[in-house]
Parts: sequence; C-alpha cells; structure tokens
Amino acid sequence: MKYSQRALNISASPTLAIDSLAKKLKEAGENVIGFGAGEPDFDTPDNIKYAAVSAIVKGYTKYTPVAGISCLKEAVAKYYRENYAVDYSPDEVVVSNGAKHSLMNVFFALLNDGDEVLLPSPYWVTYPELIKLAGGKVVVVPTTKEKNYKITVSDIERYATSKTKALVLNSPSNPTGMVYTYEELKQIVEFCIEREIFIVSDEIYDKLIYDGKKHISAASINEKAKEFVIVVNGVSKSYAMTGWRIGYTLSNKELAKIMSNLQSHTTSNPNSIAQYAAYEALVGPQDSVKKMICEFEKRRDLIYSLVNDTKFLSALKPEGAFYIWVDVSATVGKSFEGKLIDSANTFAKILLEVEKVAVVPSEGFGMENHIRLSYATSEKNIREGLERIKRFVEKLS
Repeated sequence: MKYSQRALNISASPTLAIDSLAKKLKEAGENVIGFGAGEPDFDTPDNIKYAAVSAIVKGYTKYTPVAGISCLKEAVAKYYRENYAVDYSPDEVVVSNGAKHSLMNVFFALLNDGDEVLLPSPYWVTYPELIKLAGGKVVVVPTTKEKNYKITVSDIERYATSKTKALVLNSPSNPTGMVYTYEELKQIVEFCIEREIFIVSDEIYDKLIYDGKKHISAASINEKAKEFVIVVNGVSKSYAMTGWRIGYTLSNKELAKIMSNLQSHTTSNPNSIAQYAAYEALVGPQDSVKKMICEFEKRRDLIYSLVNDTKFLSALKPEGAFYIWVDVSATVGKSFEGKLIDSANTFAKILLEVEKVAVVPSEGFGMENHIRLSYATSEKNIREGLERIKRFVEKLS
C-alpha cells in the first residue's frame, strides 16, 4: 500500500518515547528514575482549576471563535505589552491547541515547497518534523559548547541562501537552557529584517529564567520586528498546564488571519474550558508560578553541581527552562562490561538497562554526544539518579 511520503518521513518524538518507556518499566515494577519529562512535576494551581470548573458550570462548553475567546486574546496581548513592551492587538493573537499546534500553524502559513528554514542545533525534536510536514527544507545551523550553544549573525550569513524563508529561535532553549541576551537578539533580528527572513520565536519558557535575569522577546527589539517575528508561547510550562493544551501566537495581522483560516479547517477552536483556565492563569495570582521558579532554580543548582562532579560528564549552567545539556563525549569509545559506547544513544540505552535511569540522547536534537536531563523532578530523584549515573560511568573502561 502507498501512504503519504511526507507523513512517512516523520519520525516519532524521542523525548515522548523515552518518557513512555520509563513509565512502562515503572508499571512493570522497576525502580526507574526518569529525566525525560518535558513538563513541570507540579500540579496546576488551584485558582486555574476552579476557573475551569466555573466555565463548565456556566455552560461555556460550546464552540468559541476559531482564534480564541476575546478575553483570552486580550489577556495575551496585555501580557506582552506589560512584560515586553510590544503592542499587539487581540486580532494579532491566535490561540491554538498547545504551542506545538501553534508552531504547526506558523510553518503551514509561512512555507511553500522548498522554502528553507534555518534551525540552530541542538534544537527541540519537533521543529524539523513540522518544517518537513509543511513542505519546507531544514537547514541545520550547528552551535558549539564554546559559544554557549547559541548562533550569531555570522552563522546565519554562512547558511542563508536566496531560499531562506525563516529562522527558528528558542530562548530559553530546550534542550540547553541557554538564554539569548538583548544584544545577541538585536543583532540577529536586525540582520533578519534586512534580509526579509521571518523569525519564529519560541518563547514557551519565558517565565522560567533564573539568577534574576529577564526574558527578552525577539518582537521587542524594534518596531519593524513585529512584521517579521512570529512569537509562539503558551501556558503549558509556566503554569504546569501541559495537558490543558493551550498555546498561542502573536504575529502581524495578515499572518494571524491566515493561521486562523488554517485552524478553522483543521481543529476549529481550542478547548473552550481550557481557554477560560488559561485566561485565569494569565490574569490571576502569580504566587504559584514564583514558587515553582524558585524550586526549579534550586534544582538547577543541584543538578549542575552533581553533573560536573561526575567523571566524564560536563555541562554549562542552564539559565532557563528546566533542562541541562550534558556533554558525554568523554565516554564515547569506552566500554561497559564489553559493550562499546559509540554514541549518546548507546550511552542512554545501556544506562537504562543497567541502572534504570532514563535520559534523552542528543541524536534527536541534531547534535552528537550529549544527553538531556530534565530537572522537572524531585530533589530526591535528582540525587538518586545522578548517583546511579556516577556509579555507571565509574565502571567504564
């Protein structure tokens, strides 16, 4: 049978696969420590839950406008105006079924067959798959540990061609936790505007920044930026609402209209109840978010210390999100009880078999010899998991 070649070219998410495998082992009675989760381990704040219950009681269970309820769109616009000094109108906001869906809308609205998209690596595993689904061509722009896994204008110049349509930026980054500074963003945004290259700015971790630093939105660099920057954000990570599936975009009005039309024929509106919950998340008390950020920062400090105290492992200190990007290149070429470690994938596989620790290897992120550890887990799990990893690497020869 002949199926869609475009669909057949899409691979399964390695992060969800690792998380699923860890859960399956746990269900089988194994004592697994999982570092694969891409979601906060905190519960959704009560005020948000109550807002959802209230929406149900009030009968807000029918279709809504395709691009989202007006109060939520106004809240999103207000959030960006007050936090990042970018003035969007509600009709420049499109609310979708999670930020992943928002990204799909962006790429399908932007790309024609063969359009090139610059994708700095390491990257979140879903970006290249969505770009390919939309008919685009992925052009990987490699980064290095020495440059904090970030790109510069010179990198863009090296890989941009006449077919370059867009650049994907993710700050704070999944998987590295790195955050672009204002000056770094300014140079990139100004260059892209000059070349008429769209910037898809994934800001889903914008609240999760540490050490007193502040997120800079690419759309805030100058007035012209709003024309070329498409902001992607949502409530999943900052408000522990991954299962509620509410994301959104902010873009120029023309593109917002195209994405709304596209969404009208794919999913219609996002879940009505979740939209009212998301509204409460944005306009309600922020105490729970502050507590979560404080806890993540403590865990970040702990896991960073433990990783860099482990033989053969090293990592930069994450500045945001809840991941640490660990360099395991010093283990490549070594063996565990006769089993050769020739890649991060092999490292992760043997580690799971031997020590029952689930980590995500870097191949799916477009870089070799690294693993991603999520510290969206308890301090107890972090300590126990790193102790097992330490025990594992000390047996390598």
